[in-house]
Amino acid sequence: MMNDRYDPYDFANRRHIGPTTQEIEAMLAVVEAPSLHGLVDETLPASIRQAERLDFGVSMTERRVLEHMRGIADKNRLLVSLIGQGYHGTTMPPVIQRNIFENPAWYTAYSPYQPEISQGRLEALLNFQTLVCDLTGLDIANASLLDEATAAAEAMGMAARIATNGRDTFFVDAGCLPQTIAVLKTRAAPLGWTIVVGDPATDLDPATVFGAIFQYPGVCGAIRDVSDIIARLHAAGAVAVMAADPLALTLLKAPGEMGADIAVGSMQRYGVPMGYGGPHAAYLATRDAHKRTLPGRLVGVSVDARGNRAYRLALQTREQHIRREKATSNICTAQVLLAVIAGMYAVFHGPRGLKAIASRVHRDAVRVAQGLESLGFTVESAHFFDTVTVRVGAFQGLILGNAVANGINLRKVGTDRIGITVDERTRPDIVQAVWRAFGGDHLAYDEAWPAPRLPEASLRTSDYLTHPIFHMNRAESEMTRYMRRLADRDLALDRAMIPLGSCTMKLNATAEMLPISWPEFSEIHPFVPADQAAGYHELLRDFSQKLCAVTGYDAISMQPNSGAQGEYAGLLAIRAYHLSRGDGHRTVCLIPSSAHGTNPASAQMCGMSVVVVGADANGNVDVEDFRRKAELHSEKLAACMITYPSTHGVFEARVRELCAIVHFHGGQVYLDGANLNAMVGLARPGDIGADVSHLNLHKTFCIPHGGGGPGMGPIGVKAHLIPFLPGHPETGGEGAVSAAPYGSASILPISWSYCLLMGGRGLTQATRIAILNANYIAARLKGAYPVLYSGAHGRVAHECIIDLRPFQKSAGITVEEVAKRLIDCGFHPPTMSWPVAGTLMIEPTESETKGEIDRFCDAMLAIREEIRAVEEGRMDRADNPLKHAPHTVQDLLGAWDRPYSREAACFPAGSLGMDKYWPPINRVDNAYGDRNLVCSCPPLDAYNEAAE
Repeated sequence: MMNDRYDPYDFANRRHIGPTTQEIEAMLAVVEAPSLHGLVDETLPASIRQAERLDFGVSMTERRVLEHMRGIADKNRLLVSLIGQGYHGTTMPPVIQRNIFENPAWYTAYSPYQPEISQGRLEALLNFQTLVCDLTGLDIANASLLDEATAAAEAMGMAARIATNGRDTFFVDAGCLPQTIAVLKTRAAPLGWTIVVGDPATDLDPATVFGAIFQYPGVCGAIRDVSDIIARLHAAGAVAVMAADPLALTLLKAPGEMGADIAVGSMQRYGVPMGYGGPHAAYLATRDAHKRTLPGRLVGVSVDARGNRAYRLALQTREQHIRREKATSNICTAQVLLAVIAGMYAVFHGPRGLKAIASRVHRDAVRVAQGLESLGFTVESAHFFDTVTVRVGAFQGLILGNAVANGINLRKVGTDRIGITVDERTRPDIVQAVWRAFGGDHLAYDEAWPAPRLPEASLRTSDYLTHPIFHMNRAESEMTRYMRRLADRDLALDRAMIPLGSCTMKLNATAEMLPISWPEFSEIHPFVPADQAAGYHELLRDFSQKLCAVTGYDAISMQPNSGAQGEYAGLLAIRAYHLSRGDGHRTVCLIPSSAHGTNPASAQMCGMSVVVVGADANGNVDVEDFRRKAELHSEKLAACMITYPSTHGVFEARVRELCAIVHFHGGQVYLDGANLNAMVGLARPGDIGADVSHLNLHKTFCIPHGGGGPGMGPIGVKAHLIPFLPGHPETGGEGAVSAAPYGSASILPISWSYCLLMGGRGLTQATRIAILNANYIAARLKGAYPVLYSGAHGRVAHECIIDLRPFQKSAGITVEEVAKRLIDCGFHPPTMSWPVAGTLMIEPTESETKGEIDRFCDAMLAIREEIRAVEEGRMDRADNPLKHAPHTVQDLLGAWDRPYSREAACFPAGSLGMDKYWPPINRVDNAYGDRNLVCSCPPLDAYNEAAE
């Protein structure tokens, strides 16, 4: 075994590793391990340990990393991009940048599965949903999707479920964004759907399709009212989807007013930088009748135990974890942070401000068109919003080159046209630079407003954003206080440990976060020429090499922009590999019962049939059941999906055997990388038999969870799968799974900086400490709570599962009640009832100090004593602190008739006294929220009256 001695103080920084050297020794004594290396040897099977030390250079100091990142950023050439195609220049108001985008209270929060400590984010997301519903003229919207292209793919899936005609063809408007068309083709192929691309006016036969999608306005600028076409689709039992620009919708008729069943789009231009492709919040809205087919997360309104308004995730929350291969989607996340920013952008500007921005954008597009027409060029469409497409014939190359020389990127359209898309950052000098590119050096900018070129019949007449929140006094003081009030209602990593098993809520170091707001990273269009993104490409190359060194794979694709997207992309690579060998009949995927819930949903989306493999009494994959099912389906076996270490928190000793079984029967091994934080530097998926994995950069590699997004799920593959990695139309490839070639590229500097700060040795030590911290918690809690699973030497991996099911019988206490009582102690509860019902899965990560871990353990032990008091009759079985948790400030006021004290209710062990976190609401009534579904902003008396 490697004997890589490590003292964290050998390095200039140890920000990511919580325990000090002295604390490590004390913790080792509690877990009864001879040394940190000895503990690792007892935890990881010798058969999977990597032979060579992870070594890719000496770790850098923060100062050196930031200097290095500045040098990389400077290699990107920052031109004004008027390329359009779904990405636009925008301005994030500084009050939002400082108080949300750069605020750890917002970016370090977890998904709002515990609503009592997520009320701020949930209100902000409800604002977003209301914004989308109002703009689209539809009844209900989800709390964001990953990008416009994948939102369109989800809408296509919805259309297939809604349509009543049983057909298998989907029509795509040729005016749709090229990346959207590419992702739709990728999504349709494994499901056996046919994609027809054409002109809706001449090529669409409603009687032959289950649905159709129309771009509004089209990628080349045309504005078309498709009401008549939609009516014909409905008559044929088909479904209409519109991909609509949300800024244009402040001026143009809403999709719902044209009869659309579903609307999708990107909210990027609502204050979110282009960032070389992401992250950006996409939207999906639909009619009330289709709400139960809506993918993703949906925020609804309910009440708490006191009858106060309370927000929560509604209906299909984590649907794919429950329904597995029968799930309608594998969506497990959202773009919460970006949706919050987009919603706040609308709150900041209000409806009049948004309309003013849209009007200025249209004004500048008309000015561009008038100038080009005066030079003799033909503008294709008589009506447009922000995009002008010009016929230039053989002069295309010359003009595009002139534009770059004038600091402008324009869009190449075919061989003889050029597209120009203006945005809210367009100023007179930019308009004049466009004219110069076309030879109009002599043209003078006229300040007078030109006549609009919007079709009269398509002008919007309906109101939008009428709720008081969009009319609040937008003085910066009030905006700042509003965002602060919402942040104070949440619990994020800046307040306390979030010990979520399988979700790896670790430090997101400030130094790693700083570069993502630099213009050289944030303001680059994803489709600029490669020489303008040289810094990004250097980052991508080096980071990919580091990830290959970590995983043992031969290549990495950065395109998937979530973990679930990574699963999907990895399985698509396996599918394409089999097809290339004439093995298209291989469609069976073996998935252990303990696997992540998204695994079976992803397999189903790839056209695979899921065969579930059982677990043994220790929580490991039942190898004999696995072998039997592999033999039974040998001729059709495509893949298996393994989570390693397992979701039960154990390194299974026979994982190599599982991989060998699959390979013997002609299948491929997909290893879910969700738990890679327990492996980095110690074991490599590519060495133990896996062919492909996705890597959750928002877990192991420090991209913050952002309240449920952004995330990144790159995939690593062995050499034989490299030809089947996702391609993209902008890079000349096929098989795109996301809208941008490199996914959410602007957050990759975070993970790369993490690797540079830590070095190979630091990353390895982080893994060891993650294992130590988890075993320390298991050791401290073992006498009070059963630890459900452990390895051969009684060790857990980076997480442990404690069993609360016995307390249901002995004290009438459920796992939910223990979770809510932890909120009183100032902690986000661990993962509840997954992967085993009635349990808590705890993962401290390496970032937490011994002091914080002890505070958590003390709180859990104190809760056990409260349970014991119920068991022994010293507390009432139906009226005790756990039954009423969490407690709020309101519980300190008024009459008190409970058989326990207010002090016991509100100040349990671990609650930090004067620094106590107070949840804003009591226990949420989930049943009420689903019975009375409200998913847009209700009247809120606390909002200020309209200031306009």
